[in-house]
Order: sequence, then C-alpha cells, then structure tokens
Amino acid sequence: MLSADFGHLERDTKLIDRSVAQWVHVDVMDGVFVPNISFGFPVIKAIRNATTKPLDVHLMIVEPEKYIARFVEAGADWLTFHVEATDDVAGCISLIKNAGAKAGISIKPATPVSALEPYLDDLDLVLVMSVEPGFGGQKFMPEALSKIRELRARHFDGIVEVDGGISAANAHLLWEAGADALVAGNAVFGAPDPLAEIKKILQ
Repeated sequence: MLSADFGHLERDTKLIDRSVAQWVHVDVMDGVFVPNISFGFPVIKAIRNATTKPLDVHLMIVEPEKYIARFVEAGADWLTFHVEATDDVAGCISLIKNAGAKAGISIKPATPVSALEPYLDDLDLVLVMSVEPGFGGQKFMPEALSKIRELRARHFDGIVEVDGGISAANAHLLWEAGADALVAGNAVFGAPDPLAEIKKILQ
C-alpha cells in the first residue's frame, strides 16, 4: 500500500480487495530505522476497514516491542519486524503470538540468513528484503535469490516472503527459488491496469 494513492486510500485498498492478490501489505516506517515515515495506527485501521483480506504489516521501526500489541489491535493479521531493530527478538516473537497474530522477521540485504537461525522454529514468516528498506521504487537485488534458497536449505517451513523491486519480469525467479509470497507496490499501482498486473505477476 506504500505505492497507493494516499488521497484515495480506500479506493485503492478496495481495488486490492477485489483482486486475486491474497494479502494487503502495509509498510510502517518511523523515520529512525529507515529514513522515511509512512503509516500509523489510524491509517492501519482505515485499511483494515476497507478490506476483508489479511493485513500483512511490515514494521520498519526501532524497538518494535513497544508497539506490537497496538498494531495487532489495529488489524494486523501478520506482523513482521526487523531482526536488526531490536535487542529482544525472541520477546518480540512471543508478543506477536500472544497478541493473536502470525509472527515474521525481516532481514535487510546485508544481513545474513544465519542471523535468524535461533528463531526459525518459532517463526511463521521470514521476509527477505530485495532492496534497502525505506523507499518504494528501487531496483531488485538478485542476491535475495540465494537467501531464499538458503532458508529452504535450512528447512524453514514457514512462509518465505520477498519485498522490493518485484514485478512480472522477475516473479518466476523468486517462485523457482522457493518464495511463497511476493510484495509488489510500484509494479501494481504504476501499471495501466493494476488488476491485470497482479494476475500477470502471479502467473
């Protein structure tokens, strides 16, 4: 939703709601962990009210443990935080699950998959960033493919999600590497026909 028209957020959320996309992905940025600021709780609630699909909320914020319960209350079904953003990774996972949401961890392009090793058995999702987090419209980093393969080689059986620079041109490479979920922003909302573009990515 970071690539949606913020002046017509309900319209664009409902567009995704009637598409073949399975989730609505929301990027939360605090201007500290990443150099940009995006959505807060009121906007999450508004998006929640405009769709029946699961909300996949990606926290790019420092000290996510302070806000986990509130994001779940606002409507997050899947809640992902960055391993680089907290000193209490295990505690964050527990907070998410205790709040009733599915727990995910994201890693930046420079962070190795090995940083997640102690937590993989407790996670529902791993989000591999294929761009530097914080801005939409960046070019896909192919190094993400090896991370997906490594997660599968480590027998992670949760959802492997990839975010950044994804389009119909590279989606097949990600599926072949073992990804389960792809996040597409500019490729969808920048297309002449967003609904057709989502189908094209999934095909």
